[in-house]
Amino acid sequence: MNKPWTRNETIVAFNLYCKIPFKSSSKSNVLVQKYASLLGRSASALNMKIGNIGRLDPDLKAQGISGLVHGAKLEEDIWNEFYDNPSLLAYESERIIAELQNKPVEESSNVIIDNIPQGEERNTIIKQRVNQSFFRSTVLSSYNNLCCISGVGNIELLEACHIVGWADDVNNRTNPKNGLCLNSFFHKAYDKLLIGITPDLKIVISDELLFQTQNDNFKKYLNEINNKKIILPDKFFPDKNLLQVHYERYKNK
Repeated sequence: MNKPWTRNETIVAFNLYCKIPFKSSSKSNVLVQKYASLLGRSASALNMKIGNIGRLDPDLKAQGISGLVHGAKLEEDIWNEFYDNPSLLAYESERIIAELQNKPVEESSNVIIDNIPQGEERNTIIKQRVNQSFFRSTVLSSYNNLCCISGVGNIELLEACHIVGWADDVNNRTNPKNGLCLNSFFHKAYDKLLIGITPDLKIVISDELLFQTQNDNFKKYLNEINNKKIILPDKFFPDKNLLQVHYERYKNK
């Protein structure tokens, strides 16, 4: 008889669902094999659980991708819990994974903690950095490690851009629907309101950026992508309301 999945095990599966491009999830995936070993389960069983979680994602359904048909109520509870408080469940998932590896969460998550103070402030900073790392991994995974404007796929050049900034919306800091995968140039341009993305996912290049671009080839490229749609993610589509907030700021600059 199959051993029932616990809450912690299901949270680990959810963490992997977020971090692995859905099309890359398989029993041969390196992370699936690693975490399956930590959980004491087969890679096939963990991959099936990831597929069960995928059935809950409306963005996959919109693309005709259904995930696996059957699943457990616990998966639904954790899915809903994530959207009620993304930061809380993101950190909890990383803490559980760290515990399974007998490592501090900052080490397990590969976050840099040099030169930060001790005490409660240290714990707060670690939690923020762990959540930032989770956000980055989830956003890049959702876009299949491609800049959604340029299509650049070199992961060293990619960044997870908040649609509404980290300081401006506490509730959506770790929500992947508040994220875009952009290369460093377009990330900076987006943050500086030199480009916008409409709620219907069209790229808008500002007259200011076009005017200040002296290279004819690059100016031609910017004109070519103006009003084109971004490359869509497989999951965690950008939230239209959050896009609207940023787009209004862009228009009113």
